[in-house]
Amino acid sequence: MEQRQCGTSGLSLSALGMGCWAFGGGDYWGEQSQADVDRTVRRALDLGINYFDSAEAYNEGHSEESLGKAIAGLPRDKIVVGTKISPNNTASDVLVEHCEASLRRLGTDYVDLYMVHWPIEPHAIGHFGGGECPNVEDAFAALMKLREQGKICHIGVSNFGVEFLEQARATGAEIAANELPYNLLCRAIEREILPHCRNAGVGVIGYMALLQGLLADIYPTLDDVLLWQRRTRHFSPERAGELCRHGEAGAEAETDEALAAIRAVGAEHGMTMPEIAVKWALAGEGITSVLVGARNEQELEANLRAASDPLDPAVIEKLNTATAALMEKMGPSFDYYEHTDNDRTRPARRP
Repeated sequence: MEQRQCGTSGLSLSALGMGCWAFGGGDYWGEQSQADVDRTVRRALDLGINYFDSAEAYNEGHSEESLGKAIAGLPRDKIVVGTKISPNNTASDVLVEHCEASLRRLGTDYVDLYMVHWPIEPHAIGHFGGGECPNVEDAFAALMKLREQGKICHIGVSNFGVEFLEQARATGAEIAANELPYNLLCRAIEREILPHCRNAGVGVIGYMALLQGLLADIYPTLDDVLLWQRRTRHFSPERAGELCRHGEAGAEAETDEALAAIRAVGAEHGMTMPEIAVKWALAGEGITSVLVGARNEQELEANLRAASDPLDPAVIEKLNTATAALMEKMGPSFDYYEHTDNDRTRPARRP
């Protein structure tokens, strides 16, 4: 497994990382066997995956607990653990308490990469229970103190656009990584934040490589996509019902056309849709690690096959062309669950 440097931080991550949202089970992904988690994590380490990504918000902390059980007794220096704190918990004293709670759930003395899950701004905070907006300078000062104490090794952010990333960096904190959504159907980060991170020496961890199953080729039509996975701006509000927050018209025709074209390119080159989608994400310029979920060893093995050989540049160009119309339709916002005027990744630009 290829190891990549995370910007200029000195942190090294496997090109393919394991997204641990499903660990611990919960309403969103359903039940998850701890025995499967244990076997999958151990097998991943054997095959060269060293990065495991969780968050305090995933399954109300059960994801961290499950990951902690899986890595118990394993060589800690071979494992890179990343977890995220919700933006409403970033007031300095609260942040310290929540970091220590994550350490207890993970069963470890330190976290390798500790990230602020969304920008510290009122709209994002509203999705994590609301409350007053903490002071950004105080939040990152607390993170830097935790780093000095050895409780975290690197500071990161997630879903931060250019302005919020620069706000964080202006506090004096070295930002090792920005975790961002990236896949063939979600290419908005290519417009601004991905090149900005490259220039700033900030690593990028790509999540939603298969767009929660849409690129796994398990849904014959958009009508078959599960309700919770219909909430992005790819879908019309009518298709997601009351779960939809964005209120835009959607991009269903362009999404359908892109999926058909991706499938055709894969068939032409003897690859499944998920295989070619993961390979494409791994080829992104400036991408340090691509997160994939694996609920068992079989899913893990399929992901690893996708990471085995890089895509030919000519195939990458075909896929870029196949998804260009959708990229244009979706626009520059990479908050795929909100109206573009309600984007949580950048300062408010609402009318």
